[in-house]
Amino acid sequence: MSHSVSGPTETSELSNLTADFPDEVDLRLVVADMDGTLLDGQGRVPRRLDTVVARMHEHGVVFVPASGRQLANLRATLGATITQSPIIAENGTIVVQGDAEIHRETITRSDAVAAVRTARALREQGFDVGPVIATRDRAYVDRIDERFVRQCAFYYAALEPVEDVLDLALDNVLKIAVYAFGDAESECYGPLSAAVPGVQTVVSGVHWVDMMARTASKGRALAAVQERLGINPAQTAVFGDYLNDAELYDYSELSFAMANAHPGILSRARYIAPANTDDGVLRTIETLLDRLSPR
Repeated sequence: MSHSVSGPTETSELSNLTADFPDEVDLRLVVADMDGTLLDGQGRVPRRLDTVVARMHEHGVVFVPASGRQLANLRATLGATITQSPIIAENGTIVVQGDAEIHRETITRSDAVAAVRTARALREQGFDVGPVIATRDRAYVDRIDERFVRQCAFYYAALEPVEDVLDLALDNVLKIAVYAFGDAESECYGPLSAAVPGVQTVVSGVHWVDMMARTASKGRALAAVQERLGINPAQTAVFGDYLNDAELYDYSELSFAMANAHPGILSRARYIAPANTDDGVLRTIETLLDRLSPR
């Protein structure tokens, strides 16, 4: 659920950004983060997405969203475009294709409880934060003020307010996502990672910190997709903008950071794509399709 860092919109021509591309590419798989990457500056799906994905399918190229968003949210947001696609949701803790579950990683109940209690302690200290309990098919919150629920609902289509999340079984939790109305990295990351060492804590956006299994990542989820489809890193293009996208770059030789990306992502990628506000993902995919090697 990454939000891009602020900065000037990239307006350079795509040809200038991709001048060092190979003349031919054997592209089989395209993996794109959502917020700050595929979606525009207002969080909207690009109007041309269906057309570009249809062209990809004509060439045997698979499109995969890879997001910190909930599975239900991705299906609601992208609709028929991803009906047959693998879907990497919740920062790689769950991967499905149709009705088939490809990959899942959960955290222990004790770690989930510790994460919730730490988020509550931060709020008692004056930080405007709250936790979301994410499972495969539903997310839960017990902070139910309208402004907090509205922020969570933007990423969680299946969201259920409850009296106390600690009354839930918490035996199948994919991750704990903590939303901060301030800066999540400076306000939440340190205390949460120190208090719950049994999980992996990542900054997934300006306002979000995600806590999940130590082995979980979008990269590990991508590896599961590649194995299922028989596709290798040289045939894979990835697009991302924020720190929770970092491991994707370990599994792709056609790796793109958005021009608006976090510096840590710009340093990981081989190439730079125009910003999400400049239709960077679709423009770059079209260039890649133009350079497909004969099959």
